[in-house]
Amino acid sequence: MVEHQDETRAAYDGVVELYASLFADRLETQPFARAMVATFAELVHGTGNLRVADVGCGPGHLTAMLDELGLDAFGLDISPGMIDHARRSHPALRFDEARMDAMPVADCALGGVLAHYSMIHTPPGELPALLAEQVRVLAPGGLLLVSFFATGGPDPVRFDHKVTPAYSWPVERLAELLAGAGLATFARLLHDPASERGFLDAHLLARRQ
Repeated sequence: MVEHQDETRAAYDGVVELYASLFADRLETQPFARAMVATFAELVHGTGNLRVADVGCGPGHLTAMLDELGLDAFGLDISPGMIDHARRSHPALRFDEARMDAMPVADCALGGVLAHYSMIHTPPGELPALLAEQVRVLAPGGLLLVSFFATGGPDPVRFDHKVTPAYSWPVERLAELLAGAGLATFARLLHDPASERGFLDAHLLARRQ
């Protein structure tokens, strides 16, 4: 797991300013994704635990959105360059360098975890351990919103992401992994292809059992 994380860290450190310029305002043109994040925030409010981690936060734009939606949000990312950018762009918010499989968060501490296309670089065999870490930090009834590229085939598909290799997932397969980790998926959204590869944008909203 460490090797691919080192590669991911280095790759994102090398594109911080370009990535931020391309994606910091992207949800303004993505109404479906924006609606899912807003729904996630509303449901987290309903749990009474407003503490939320934006894992793989990148330049911090979604952490800021969660804050605007009334959550006590903080961002985590493996890339020190991204964390530095996020801190400069959103000085009132907390951002920490951390791996998604080793979060500096106490057990059962969070009402929600947002993973917006941040699990896509994890090799399929390592994803169950990563999901177990998200479950560890969620309080019972806490929510996970995971967004990813969806493929129609039976197996995950490795592809050349613009930054570093990534994987698209069959929606049912990923939902099964969530269930195996102790997360009950209760909402799904798939919409138009996200790229020239024809993958769908997919969002799964799940609750810790």
